[in-house]
Amino acid sequence: MRRRDFIKVIAGSAGAWPLATRAQQQPNYVRRVGVLMMAAENDGEFSTYTRTLREELEKLGWIEGRNLKVDYRWGVVDSDLMTRATKELVAMQPDVILSQNTPTTASLLRQTQSIPIVFTGVSDPIGSRFVQALARPGGNVTGFVNMEGSLGGKWLGLLKEIVPRLTRVGFLFNPDTAPEGGSYFFGPFKAAAPHLGVEASAAPVRSTPELESVIADYGRDPNGGLMIMPDGFLNSHRTEITSLASHYRVPAIYPYRFYTEIGGLLSYGNDLLDNYRRAASYIDRILKGEKPSELPIQVPVKFNLVVNMKTARMLGIGIPESFLLRADEVIE
Repeated sequence: MRRRDFIKVIAGSAGAWPLATRAQQQPNYVRRVGVLMMAAENDGEFSTYTRTLREELEKLGWIEGRNLKVDYRWGVVDSDLMTRATKELVAMQPDVILSQNTPTTASLLRQTQSIPIVFTGVSDPIGSRFVQALARPGGNVTGFVNMEGSLGGKWLGLLKEIVPRLTRVGFLFNPDTAPEGGSYFFGPFKAAAPHLGVEASAAPVRSTPELESVIADYGRDPNGGLMIMPDGFLNSHRTEITSLASHYRVPAIYPYRFYTEIGGLLSYGNDLLDNYRRAASYIDRILKGEKPSELPIQVPVKFNLVVNMKTARMLGIGIPESFLLRADEVIE
């Protein structure tokens, strides 16, 4: 073979190398990660999550400004903003995209079936048709489940335990952003209600004004209470929700500690921060050449029961000592 032809063959082969192989051959090659968040950039809770993600990636050797570039899209709270942000991230052709929850993951999958996606807070990836199976997702997406549907019944039991007088409890959710339109958690919640002597009802909301209307309605019932579904829309409006629940004196249970931290009565749910911490390892493995289709969906490993005693006293609720002993944290 002539030298010129030999060079052409080598050049052609190099162009066909997988991206991960080229990156390994080039130590200074900068990898690109996209991050799609429903939360606003100034949301201290969720900015802590993304900061933790970066710190974990640094421990694995991925340093921003050296061999890693991270592109963020924050505050994609409505469908138009989300679609626009999703298209922008996909157009950048990142090596992998971190997705916050069910709506962001659905939006990404409408735009790409090839770029790897790692989600950190999807409740039902099979029911949402993101993956084929938890053990072997089978497509371009994998990640970390936040909560199982059975918790709908667990939440009701916990709320009834500390407020035995409850006979009517509404399940607050946004049909546009909640898992499976709200049915994923509502089914177990409704099934548990008769055994606890509670009338279970759906309480859908799509806007901030609707939040006050619904919460005020349950506040007018002396035996009314609320359950707050894991939902990106509700998480973004947690300050309004906890304030309204206090104002209308409605006992409520929430899915995450960040609700009780700002005045919510009671919360039980997984540690979202831990999901972002663990997501770094999946991003690392994908950047090193592994396929998301072969990385199993992981379930939560840390759950926290948190009670806000100041709110309990304000609502006139006496929390049993036995319940407080079971709590992971009591906020005074």
